[in-house]
Amino acid sequence: MRTTCLLLILLASMAGAAHAAGCPDWPPARARQELAALHERLDGWNHGYRVEGQSPVSDAVYDQASQRLAAWRRCFPAQAPAPLAPLADAGGRVRAPVAQTGLAKLPDAAAIGAWMHAHGDRDLWVQPKADGVAVTLLYVDGRLRQATSRGDGLHGSDWMALAQLIDAIPKRLPQAPARLVLQGELYWRLPGHVQADDGGANARAAVAGALAREALDADSAAQIGLFVWDWPGGPADMPARLAGLAAMGLADSVAYTQPVATLEEVKRWRERWYRHPMPFAADGAVLRQGHRPPAASWPAAPPDWAVAWKYPAASALAEVRAVDFTVGRSGRITPVLELAPVQLDDHRVQRVSVGSLKRWQQLDIRPGDQVEVVLAGLTIPRLQSVVWRAQQRVAVTPPDPQAHGPLSCWQATPGCEQQFRARLVWLGGRQGLQLEGLGAETWQALIDAGLVHGLLDWMELTPAQLAGVPGLGTSRATALARSFAAARDRPFARWLQALGAPSGVAAGLPDWAALSARAAGDWQAMEGIGAGRANQLVAFFDCPAVRAQAARLHAAGVQGF
Repeated sequence: MRTTCLLLILLASMAGAAHAAGCPDWPPARARQELAALHERLDGWNHGYRVEGQSPVSDAVYDQASQRLAAWRRCFPAQAPAPLAPLADAGGRVRAPVAQTGLAKLPDAAAIGAWMHAHGDRDLWVQPKADGVAVTLLYVDGRLRQATSRGDGLHGSDWMALAQLIDAIPKRLPQAPARLVLQGELYWRLPGHVQADDGGANARAAVAGALAREALDADSAAQIGLFVWDWPGGPADMPARLAGLAAMGLADSVAYTQPVATLEEVKRWRERWYRHPMPFAADGAVLRQGHRPPAASWPAAPPDWAVAWKYPAASALAEVRAVDFTVGRSGRITPVLELAPVQLDDHRVQRVSVGSLKRWQQLDIRPGDQVEVVLAGLTIPRLQSVVWRAQQRVAVTPPDPQAHGPLSCWQATPGCEQQFRARLVWLGGRQGLQLEGLGAETWQALIDAGLVHGLLDWMELTPAQLAGVPGLGTSRATALARSFAAARDRPFARWLQALGAPSGVAAGLPDWAALSARAAGDWQAMEGIGAGRANQLVAFFDCPAVRAQAARLHAAGVQGF
């Protein structure tokens, strides 16, 4: 009955996710191609982790990719490849004394609450979900006799030689029964680690990589700790098991296993381990029932009597819907990915910058590709990697970088729309003339109304003309006209900044004529100006479009021109 309850909880959450995501609008041939590509990628990740000790992607991305494949399989059952066998190549030659069950992952507090209710809200215990690699230890007459990797749950690799080198694994246990099996996590020591601030810190990859090497060096061995999270054949009730583990010197098992009776208590412990210093990385909390079936009957599959509730994902898998390109005031072209919305912590992410045109070209990101997005500084979405590519490549044409530079686009001509508007935003912003009530949307409204075609057209606009712009209104038009008129009295140095002059212009040179007459050598003679900056200054003052702006300001009576 309880197994049925857990299955219903999981199916409900999966169905909700599938309904939210919808099905791709693919013909059968493409569906077969895309499913096969994702199946192959997941298979490669499984092999890398289980056999080579590598973590090619984060747990969050792996889980989301697995869910994506499951959803696509439901959408296209006739085109789906054979089901994944994540542990197919993981089994070793050593049979584990007790099966490693793994854990089902519940998505949210509601699912955890339903699980607790299904178990009568009694005899429940919570632990941190240590982010490492699982190990099974067998002791006979108090001495360590076998150490086994998780493998496929029933058979694993022989880690006995490695265990002898890891001080955290006890070689003898006082007061141990004649035959004792422990299950736990080998973790990378991270004293004072705060999961909410530091994330996973590649802890699992570090310990998995160390254990996969041909020889485990002393420094790496000293970095590996052990958290025992279960005593499969121990006493029937949890308090007795914890007392026995404490008597054997395994104090962490006691400190990090806490009784809970309500969902609020589970939330408090989970939040405490997320926000406060810990000796290891933990990627969630594990909720266990104290009493469970005899260990000999455990299958190598997630049981009903223990589940995981993972922390908010530090990274998310997102589908690229479109690739946009923004052109800044200086002509810099920045690719921006439009994403199918994803949730990262409490942030809903729909757009992420690629950083530069060169990086986009190297990554070759197209619509339909799947990318990994993380939060930089816990607030700013950042593109981490391309997880896998759509099999059918969509043509994307970026702006011509040769058409954009620091001295291009002084008018709203075709192809210059973005850079020209960026010039206006800079000119009116805090770096420039500090014009009140002006932003990108207002500048765009003036451009759309046909009132601003060149950089300084706004200087001649009347209140009546401004009032005719859709969305402005009379009062705002009057305020804008006052702000435009006041701009004529701004200092010469601020006007130079507003026009985008390279830094290094000396305040002691009072007018345009003096500055525009300087040669590169004259600029280099000034402190802090090298050859590159000198050439930029000469190019700026020699540029015909810039000279045209200066002439217009001279005619308007602006100081210094």
